[in-house]
Amino acid sequence: MRKSAAVLCGATVVLAGTLTAGPADASVSQTAGISSVPQVTWKKCGTDDYPTLQCASVKVPLDYAKPRGKQITLALSRVPHTARTYQGPLLVNPGGPGGSGLTLAGFVASSLPKAVAAQYDVIGFDPRGVGASKPALDCKPGYFNPVRPQSVPSTPAIEKANLDRAKSFAAACRTKYKDVLPHINTVNAVKDMDSIRTALRAPKINYFGYSYGTYLGAVYAKLYPQRVRRLVLDSIVDPTGVWYDDNIAQDYAFEDRHQAFMAWIAKYNATYKLGTDPAKVEAKWYAMQAALARKPAGGKVGAAELEDTFLPGGYYNGYWPMLAQAFAAYVNGKKTEPLVAAYENLAAIDASGDNGYSIYTSVQCRDASWPRDWNQWRKDNAAVAKKAPFFTWNNAWYNAPCAFWPTTSQRPVNVANSKLPPVLLFQATNDAATPYQGGVTVHRLLKNSSLVVEQGGGNHGITLSGNACLDKYLATYLTNGKVPHGRGVADAVCRKTPDPKPQASAKAELSGATAQPTATTGGDTLHNMLGFRG
Repeated sequence: MRKSAAVLCGATVVLAGTLTAGPADASVSQTAGISSVPQVTWKKCGTDDYPTLQCASVKVPLDYAKPRGKQITLALSRVPHTARTYQGPLLVNPGGPGGSGLTLAGFVASSLPKAVAAQYDVIGFDPRGVGASKPALDCKPGYFNPVRPQSVPSTPAIEKANLDRAKSFAAACRTKYKDVLPHINTVNAVKDMDSIRTALRAPKINYFGYSYGTYLGAVYAKLYPQRVRRLVLDSIVDPTGVWYDDNIAQDYAFEDRHQAFMAWIAKYNATYKLGTDPAKVEAKWYAMQAALARKPAGGKVGAAELEDTFLPGGYYNGYWPMLAQAFAAYVNGKKTEPLVAAYENLAAIDASGDNGYSIYTSVQCRDASWPRDWNQWRKDNAAVAKKAPFFTWNNAWYNAPCAFWPTTSQRPVNVANSKLPPVLLFQATNDAATPYQGGVTVHRLLKNSSLVVEQGGGNHGITLSGNACLDKYLATYLTNGKVPHGRGVADAVCRKTPDPKPQASAKAELSGATAQPTATTGGDTLHNMLGFRG
C-alpha cells in the first residue's frame, strides 16, 4: 500500500505581501526583494531513516493574480548543509503529479556522496494540494476500493460502469473544490517553487526532479531561467505530448515492459514453472486475469486490480521476483494469498493515494486539452489496445475524468530554452512511464543540456538507484557543474544494472508459504517514494 511519510511542523512564513501576479515572460522577477521576506523557521522532524530532517511551511496565494487574496500552505522539509562550501538549496521532487517530496529530501541527502550532499540544503516540498500542504485535496475517498469494473470495455455495461465512475469523480471534485481547481496546475506549482526560493532567501535554486518532476523543472526553467543554477532531470516527460498523447505513448511502452517481464519469468522456469515460452507464460497471465474477473482473489483482486498490481513491475524490475511468485502460486497452486499480499503492498490505495490521484487529475486535466467526446477516447484506445492490451484500458480509465473535468484547459508550456546554464538529463532507453523519446526531445529543446542514457535499462527513476556509472555523472555535476559532451544523441552512455534474480526463498514460498515482498536492490527505497503513474 502506498504510504505517506510526510511530517509537517514549524512556523509559517507568509509571502503574500511580496508577490506579484508572477512573470508574464521568462525575464520578469516574481519578488520585490529577497531581503524583505521573513526567513523560514525550521524545526526538527527527523525520522529513524532520516534523523536530520527539518520541517517548516510557507504561505502563498491561491491565485497569483490576487497576491493578497486567499492563502494556502506549502509544507517544506530540509536536510541542512554541513560543509563550508555552500552551493545553495537543492529542491527535489518525486513526480506525480501528486507526489509528496518531504521524505525525498532525506533520501537524496543520504544517497548522494557525503561530500556532495554536505554542500547543499536539500529541500523537499509538498506541492499545492498534496500531503501536508493545505488544503490537501481528496475528491472522492475510496475511489479505488476493490473490486472495480474490469478495464476492457467488452460489453456496453462494463463501459458504462467505468464511464459513470469517471464522471462521478469529476463531479465530486467540482462539488468539493470548485474554487480551488482552477489554480491546481503546473504553472502555479512552478510559481510556488519560486516563492519557496524567495522564502529561502536564495537568489537561485538547484533542482533535481524525477518523472513528472522533470516537466515541473523544465517549466520552472522556462519561466525563471535567471533563477536556475543547476538542473537535473531524471526519467523525462515529453513536453510536446502533455498529457493525452503522452499517455498513449505509455501504453505501447508498458506493453514492451510487460513482455520483458514475461520473458524473464520464462527464463527462470526452473523456479516458477510457468513455461519456457514467453508467449505461453503471457497466455497464462491473461487466463489468470479472466479467472479473477469471475472470482476476485480474497474478494479484493479482480481483473482491474490485477493490472494495478503488475503495473509497478513496468516501473521497476526489482518487483519482478515477488510478482512472479504471486503469479506462479495462483496458477500452479491455486493460492490467492501471495497475490493479495502483492496487491496490498504495491497497488492498494490509502488516503495518501486518494490525495495523490486527486492532484494528478487536477493538474493533468487543467494543464492541457483533452478530448471531450468519449467517442474519440473509445476509438483511440481501441486501436492502441490491439497492439498493447496490457495497460491501455486501465490507463484510459485512470485518466477518463479529464473528459468531464469542470475546469477549462490551459495551453502546455513550450519549454524550449537557450538561456540556461548546463543542464544534466538522465534517461533509460526502455523506460515505460516516460518513454525514451521524451529524453531525446528535451535534450533538443534545452540548448545547454547533456543527456546520459542507461542503455537497455527499463526502470523509471535511474539515478541513486544502484547504477554507479549514472551516479558518478550526477555527483560530478552537483560538485562542479561539469557535464559530459558527446557527438551522438547521447552525451554519455551507461550500461543498465542487471535484471534481478528469483528470490532465494521463492521455491519454499511457492510450495506453501505466503509470498511477501522483500528488498532486491538499493533502488527499492527510491521507487517506493516515486510511486507509480507519474
